[in-house]
Amino acid sequence: MEKEVYLGLKKAFDQKQEAALITITSALGSTPRKPGAKMLVFADGTTVGTIGGGCGEAEARREALNVLASHRSKIHYLNMTADLAQEEGMVCGGIMGLFIDYLGSQSPLVKTNLYKEYLNSLEIYANPILVTVIQAAEEQFVGRKLFVNNTGDVLGDLGLEELNRVAIESAKTGRRKCQPLSISLDSGLKPCETTMKATFRLLFEPPTTVVQLLILGGGHIALPLATMAKILGYEITVVDDRPFFANSARFSTVDTIICNDFERALDGIDINPQTFVVIITRGHRYDKVCLRKVINQPASYIGMIGSRKRVKALIAELEEEGVPSELLQTLYSPIGLKIGAETPEEIAVSILGELIKVQRELDQNVNEMIVKKDG
Repeated sequence: MEKEVYLGLKKAFDQKQEAALITITSALGSTPRKPGAKMLVFADGTTVGTIGGGCGEAEARREALNVLASHRSKIHYLNMTADLAQEEGMVCGGIMGLFIDYLGSQSPLVKTNLYKEYLNSLEIYANPILVTVIQAAEEQFVGRKLFVNNTGDVLGDLGLEELNRVAIESAKTGRRKCQPLSISLDSGLKPCETTMKATFRLLFEPPTTVVQLLILGGGHIALPLATMAKILGYEITVVDDRPFFANSARFSTVDTIICNDFERALDGIDINPQTFVVIITRGHRYDKVCLRKVINQPASYIGMIGSRKRVKALIAELEEEGVPSELLQTLYSPIGLKIGAETPEEIAVSILGELIKVQRELDQNVNEMIVKKDG
């Protein structure tokens, strides 16, 4: 969840304000934002966050105000065809599915309290997976939620014991997923391919839909890597122990810059399944420190630069020091796709290509695992 939306929700609950939370649940064709993006709409029409701006967002805002008036959550499909959008200068060609959730005085107290617990879980980095009923044959189930923390603790209730079981098992299976996932269930609570046959449709949301890129080392490769990764939408942290390299003048586009000893810096960084780690320090000694600190973390990707000979020697050293070989086998090294890269910019492209490849394969594998398991 983006920070501004998180803070907006905290404000809404603390001040007991009426609000509607819009979440993109699906995107077909050309759309300005992807699944997981959120916008909060208050009763006075003010908004926090964005689902893309322009005509589509204006329509979504109107629908959110209708939800606030009716006190009922709902699904809405936003058809942003070129003919409709040209009047406001935005040409789109896609359809976005939106779940618009009513939050206010008419919400059940149990729902309000669950949201508060969920926000608290995000704050303490418990990495909750949120599950919401976004479609149901019976309206009483729509909007019901539960979430599963990284400890396995479950809070909330979808209204049926068997539906809870399916949701919890799927949430645990999909913990490493980087993007939201919706699944349709038939009357027997088995996955079905189309929403037309669905008795229930569940939305699974990881704690953040923004992939976090942790770059360890602020040298020549880090600069083009951070610049290009920001264009692709990564939330970027750069760590280096040299002030000349770890500063905002050099890395003007990144989200966080940490100038500190690598080991101490890593002690204060939350690494979760939405984190991709790139180790590109200035030497073998620093690479080893970083790899030892992150290899047992739940990151979806850990890559390290270096020749095969150098990497093999480093892995052997860590194995001798007691680091399990099965963990070290998950390391991507030499880092990046094999494209014949030579310059820092080309190497950065090869690294980003590998990050994208791993992320897409991971999301696809998780989707298949969930369907297979529930089927």
